[in-house]
Amino acid sequence: MGKVFLDMAISLDGFVAGENNTDGGLHDWYFSPDQKSSQILEQLQNGIGAMILGKTAFGDNPDGFDTPYKVPHFVLTHTAKATISRDGAEFIFVTDGLEGALAQAQAAAGEKDVCIAGGASTAQQFLQSGLLEEIHLHLVPVLLGCGLRLFADQSVKLELLKVIVAPLATHLRYRVL
Repeated sequence: MGKVFLDMAISLDGFVAGENNTDGGLHDWYFSPDQKSSQILEQLQNGIGAMILGKTAFGDNPDGFDTPYKVPHFVLTHTAKATISRDGAEFIFVTDGLEGALAQAQAAAGEKDVCIAGGASTAQQFLQSGLLEEIHLHLVPVLLGCGLRLFADQSVKLELLKVIVAPLATHLRYRVL
């Protein structure tokens, strides 16, 4: 079984989304032609077997959610919906909480990793639950000033595993202790 990790872009002032849930340029590194960021993206795409995200991160318009990850995406929600298949990815709506979503994601991922991909509330819940093994942050040189904070009211010890500096983001990998 692969590891369970959080992967999110974050501003220097700790936000994962700006005011009104805007991107604020946090994902520009994702489309960067620089070799270091491209390698990180390739490693993520090759290593992830399933993803988990919250309903807010998924949004209300399934056609508005685009993903390069052609793996099952388990969407945490309170309202059951039919599975959506699009462009090689499946979106499965899970109503039985974090542990239920994680069990389904791990079964789907097999030996590959399960990525917790957002949003802030889902990330915080997984961190508080003790279910995360690693945190991968893409620290983007922007100050959003307000929005959704990733680490609100949490105290967790981390061990730095890797730092990769690229033009549009510093990529950080931590083990959760």
